[in-house]
Formats: sequence, structure tokens, C-alpha cells
Amino acid sequence: MNNWNPKSWRDFPIKQQPTYNDLEKLTKVEKELASYPPLIFAGEARNLKSKLADVVAGKAFLLQGGDCAESFDAFNANNIKDLFKVMMQMAIVLTFSGGCPVVKVGRIAGQFAKPRSDDFENIDGLALPSYRGDIVNSVKFDEKSRLPKPKKLLKAYNQSAATLNLLRAFLRGGMADLQQVHEWNLDFIKDHTLGVKYDDLANKISETLAFMNACGITSENTQQLSQTTLYTSHEALLLNYEEALTRRDSLTGDWYDCSAHMLWIGDRTRELDGAHLEYFRGIKNPIGCKVGPSMKEDELIRLIDALNPENEAGRLNLIVRMGAQKIGDIYPNLLKRVKAEGKNVLWSSDPMHGNTIKTDNGYKTRDFESILNEVKQFFQIHSAQGTVAGGIHLEMTGQNVTECTGSTSSAITQEGLASRYHTQCDPRLNADQALELSFMIAETLKEARR
Repeated sequence: MNNWNPKSWRDFPIKQQPTYNDLEKLTKVEKELASYPPLIFAGEARNLKSKLADVVAGKAFLLQGGDCAESFDAFNANNIKDLFKVMMQMAIVLTFSGGCPVVKVGRIAGQFAKPRSDDFENIDGLALPSYRGDIVNSVKFDEKSRLPKPKKLLKAYNQSAATLNLLRAFLRGGMADLQQVHEWNLDFIKDHTLGVKYDDLANKISETLAFMNACGITSENTQQLSQTTLYTSHEALLLNYEEALTRRDSLTGDWYDCSAHMLWIGDRTRELDGAHLEYFRGIKNPIGCKVGPSMKEDELIRLIDALNPENEAGRLNLIVRMGAQKIGDIYPNLLKRVKAEGKNVLWSSDPMHGNTIKTDNGYKTRDFESILNEVKQFFQIHSAQGTVAGGIHLEMTGQNVTECTGSTSSAITQEGLASRYHTQCDPRLNADQALELSFMIAETLKEARR
């Protein structure tokens, strides 16, 4: 680590970066960003790492979810509150029905940048830079909107700070109190079969709380009943943004990326000799790396050794994104090799990215049955090898959108996608689809513990 510093990544090849026209303005913005306060503190990141070590040991489960790409235009308190509510619903289902603690990590307060398959988008013969998230440019298709603007880095920071401020208020101000378990049920779910199922579970929790209250254990004297923790995470794609928010911890002397509690490397930027691996090896946050179908066994072992040389449980989350048609053929051998090498890693399933299709009417979507199928296979593969299926990683929203087809609760068809298709980039599970998936996972966890 002696040859590492927060800017050493600049000496390595890098992919998926915007091309800024005004480099002088970019440098000025980076310096301004570096003077801003950290968004999270090193001690919080260490706490998350400790909780993720419990996940590695099979003592807890990781629930990671949130927006595909956060939006400047759709930024408001209600959207944040609705995502918070559905995350709390899912966590309570997994905790109560699955019988294990849940570590909650949101794709929020920083999930702005998106990798793209092509540098340019072509519509009716006009080629413009691809939309790379609101932190870079705008989704509107015209030359001015698609021009990368350095000041968007500052706006992303400010929105992240405001989001974190509201989340902390929810977590500590009463909304996370288990007495509010019925209030987490979103209005458009309440009258559905799924909403009724959730209310049944909430009634059981309320009965349990009433018994505990009679025994003298209340929200007033037991913090665990009135407060919780939701950590933040995002894909650390724009390393100039991450570098500017990298701070040395005054207690340990270690470097932490203070833009989020947990960061991950995408499947498109995980080259062993690339800039992203160089940056990630130096920060002490818990980190993740997407593992797609192109990953080879030897490559994965080298990647683990580079990112987690001390083999520390809770440090590295390998986020498996294979697709329902490929996971059964590719993943078992990778898992077997990592197990044989004795590597302490957290395995979680991203069943979203490998199951994206494009419909005849031009919409990107994901079929719920394919998502469900990949999750089931993920758990089955771990069960067969005697290893821990540690978590789930979802692109989801608390809104009543129509972006992913299928599911018992939504029954969205390809023809119905246009009704409420609001995503900035990739299709997300809506709140009832996400809740339905959590009930299925809870049953799987329950079976595993039997």
C-alpha cells in the first residue's frame, strides 16, 4: 500500500468515463468538491464491515436495493420516503419470516453514474454522447443536454447530502419504530393480496410487541425497537468524484471513500490492471464487485487477492449477475473454486442485469419470472455446495411503476409497460414486486435454517 494514494488511479487505463470539453473547469470543480465535508464517517463504514462479516458467517442477510440511477428532476421527499418504506417492509419480512437479522444497504445518496454499452446514441441519424446519469449529462436527446458538465458533480453531492439528511431523520425520528410497521404499507399495495399478506405479518409483530410492552420492553427503553440503520452505496464509476471525497481517518490513519458506506465496481470496469481496481484496493470501506458471465476462475481469484489481500470477512461482496439462462452453467465452478481457495467473501445475487431484454415496442424490461428463477438458482447452488447465500441486490423503487413484466402481484404485460415507465436508465422492480420477492426469499431462508 506504500505506493497507493487517492489519485494513483490516474496512472492506470480507465473505461466508462465521460469526455469533458472544459478540463480547467473540471479541475476547479474537483478542488471545490474536495473541500466539502464528508457524506459519511469512517466509523460508520467500519460498522457496516462488521455487520457484513456476520453475513459471510451466515448469521445475517444482506438486503441491498434502490434506484437504477437517481434523478435530479425526480428528487423529492416522497420518493425517498417510499423507497425507505419498501426497504423497511422487505427487511421486516426477511427478519420475521426468515428468522435472521437483515443488513440494509440502499442504492441511494450517490447512485447517479451509469456505465453504457456504447459511447454514443444514434436516433434518426443523429449521434450524440450516451446518457451516463444526471451526474454527467441529461437524458434529453439534444446536443446541449448530452454535453458532460462538471458542475453536475457538485449537484450530485448536494442532493446526496440532502438525501442522507432525510434518511437519518427517518431512521432516528420515529419512522423506523416497529410500532409503525403497519404505516410502512404503501397505499397502492394495501388492497392487493400482497398488501393483505404483509398486514397479516404486521399484525403478528404488533401482537408480539404488545406482549413485550407488557413485560416492560418498549420503544422508549429499547433502542433496537425504535431505531435502525440504513447504509448507503453506489457504483463508484466516476473516480474523480470518489477521489475528491476520499479522506484519511483521524483514528486509524486509513483512507476511506466518504461518498458512501459501501462502493462497488461494475462488471464493465473490473479489469485487473485498470484504474478502478487500483482505486478500490486502497480504500478501507466494505466494497463490492459485480461478477458477470465472462468472469473466469483464475481471474476471480486474482481479483479477490487484489481487493482483499488480508482475506477479511466483510470486506468484499461479490455480486453475481449472470442471468437465469447462464447462472446454472457458470456460477457453480466459480463458487467451488473460491471455496477451495478458502476466500472469505460475501456472495449476493443481482438477478436484474443479466435478465434485461428489449421489447418489440422499444422498451427495456425484465421479466419477474426470470428474476425469480435466477434468485432460486442462486440459493440452490449455494445449498448444494454447503456455502452461504448472503444477500440480494436489486434495482427497485417505492413507486408504482410499470417497468418489469410479470409477478403475481403486478401482472404487468409488455403492452402495459408504457403506462408508468419512468426509469432514467434500466427497468426497476416496483414496490409490490420487490415485496413479493422478499416473501419468497424469506421462505428460502427459513428452509435453510431448518
